[in-house]
Amino acid sequence: MQGPLFSDFGVDPDICAALEHHGITHAFPIQAQTLPLALAGNDLIGQAKTGTGKTLGFGIPLLQRIDPENAGVPQALVVVPTRELCIQVASDLDIAGKRKGIRVLSVYGGRAYEPQVDALKKGIDVVVGTPGRLIDLMKQKHLNLSKVRTLVLDEADEMLDMGFLPDVETLVNATSASRQTMLFSATMPGAIVAMARRYMTNPTHIRATDPHDQGSTVDTIEMHVWQAHKLDKPELVARIMQAEGRGLTIIFTHTKRAAQELADNLTERGFAAASVHGDLGQGAREQALRAFRSGKVDILVATDVAARGIDVEGVTHVINYECPDDDKTFLHRVGRTGRAGASGTAITLVDWADLTRWHLINKTLGLAFHDPIETYSSSDHVYTGLNIPKGAKGRLTAAEQTREGLAAEAVEDLGETGKRRKSGGGDGRRTDRPRRDGERSDRPRRDGERPARAPRTEAAAEKPREPRQPRTPRRRTRGGKPASE
Repeated sequence: MQGPLFSDFGVDPDICAALEHHGITHAFPIQAQTLPLALAGNDLIGQAKTGTGKTLGFGIPLLQRIDPENAGVPQALVVVPTRELCIQVASDLDIAGKRKGIRVLSVYGGRAYEPQVDALKKGIDVVVGTPGRLIDLMKQKHLNLSKVRTLVLDEADEMLDMGFLPDVETLVNATSASRQTMLFSATMPGAIVAMARRYMTNPTHIRATDPHDQGSTVDTIEMHVWQAHKLDKPELVARIMQAEGRGLTIIFTHTKRAAQELADNLTERGFAAASVHGDLGQGAREQALRAFRSGKVDILVATDVAARGIDVEGVTHVINYECPDDDKTFLHRVGRTGRAGASGTAITLVDWADLTRWHLINKTLGLAFHDPIETYSSSDHVYTGLNIPKGAKGRLTAAEQTREGLAAEAVEDLGETGKRRKSGGGDGRRTDRPRRDGERSDRPRRDGERPARAPRTEAAAEKPREPRQPRTPRRRTRGGKPASE
């Protein structure tokens, strides 16, 4: 059953028209509950399951409060924990505010400062950013937050974590004392709520739930939890990737190395895969996300840097390659599928060593997978449960490789800060500074090989050598007197 129309809440007709152009007309529960309060200018804490439309819950009121008379000065600030989420939120706000001419700027690290500074000088109404870059621009006097009328902390539980708290306080103190403050997240522990109230005036805590959906995740997600052996996981994942009806897929790993190794492994098996993790430059990360959104690759292997912020239409499967660290991480990972009412499949692979941790997650979330089924790539329940053809193996034939792959997506030159030379494979992974002429490389020297010398420059080669001066004869002394005496 569809919710009420946005126009029923008194939303600006231009915003309604901009959303309708993209097929968005009805409000989800979190939006329906927050819009009346937020449009009236009240402070609030919004909590809802991942994938239920929290961005427009704060985005529409934020855009509607923009004062045309003060256009060009930031009047709204949205603080987010990750670069990927920054891009996503800025894109959604830009779509909703397009017809009103509202200018939205995303500000995050990894990109050159100059384009962001130029945009601020030309005039920006809404700034979406990560704490580090926001504070840098503020200290350099390029970003003025004194006129901010609306402050939003998205994924507030992460933003108000002890690691982010000093930066959050710096940004909050730079905004107007009469601002409206909104906090949104899928998980909101009591301690975080108490901490958040320090920045708010009589906030209302809204927890949007569907009376027909009492679970911790949305009821459109089909869940599988299997106990799998580490060495068999690549083969198991490769067979899962051949499930009938599988669309875009996100696979989460614990470490950057595991993400890159699995992406390389799947690519070698014939799948169109890409990786997103902290060892990639920002240009390579955005290249992978663009290729994923456009369908040039259909498998994205990522660390938790992508657990919050990737909202891609058509993600049908999410795989936890290892057991998540806690219930919050599990919810945010699984929430990448089954978004906005769509259906999805979530698969969690638990190692033997992680059973105790999984039992805790299972109990906290009230799931029904206390004892995961022991599973191998050849197990019958893998084929029947996910509708995988019986003859499927861990590699694709040449005829089955129909996607263009990551190489078909160009790498955008972002003028990256701290940019380093790409590795020889051109995959965007960072290395140390470029090797100078004559500098020792990391390749071990072969037996009998002489060490490399710096080549002589052209000018040095043309300059004639000066004749060597004869050495001055050494005088022998005894007791301070010449030996001849």
